[in-house]
Amino acid sequence: MIGLLTLGLVVAALAAFVGAGTLAARARTRLRARRAARAAAAPAGFDPGRERRAEQRARQLLRSCVDDEEWEMYRDLGFVRVDGRRLPDTPGGGPAPYAYLVYPHRPIVAYEPDSGRLLSEYCVDFPDVAGERGRTRLPASDDVLAKWMALTSDEARLIARANMHLVGRQHDPAHVRRDLWRLGEWERLRGAGAGARAA
Repeated sequence: MIGLLTLGLVVAALAAFVGAGTLAARARTRLRARRAARAAAAPAGFDPGRERRAEQRARQLLRSCVDDEEWEMYRDLGFVRVDGRRLPDTPGGGPAPYAYLVYPHRPIVAYEPDSGRLLSEYCVDFPDVAGERGRTRLPASDDVLAKWMALTSDEARLIARANMHLVGRQHDPAHVRRDLWRLGEWERLRGAGAGARAA
């Protein structure tokens, strides 16, 4: 009886050992398959270090082109606000009746600063025509700079060439409204900080 019980325990231990080995082999196979899928999904010649260095250079270039407020806005919030052109008949030369939020690799969003009403999104693309090894997407900061330059130098031409949609096609309107709230808070805190420094 004891021998039979011992034999049963030995068989159970061996089965557990073999089962654990099989489970470990399956886990290794799944891990290899996931790694292979990730490698296949990455663009050919993708080098994360090169991409990071390209983005660092793009940030330096953006910093050298925009003013301090726009740079700090991009650095802190991840987007830049660009005022629309002032209409010739705007009384008192006041602010433009609309502005844009410029996001990296996302459509430009037009909105009314006074009411916060979202107007439309403009889909524009600035491909990296000199991209190395088939890379056609600009670094994020270069994409923002290209849109900023186009809006500030020839807004009418950019808007005429863009694909226009109502907000919601690619941007979540709730997310854009949160960004407008964040922008308002950022400006309020920045103004309060400037006032404290001036006092």
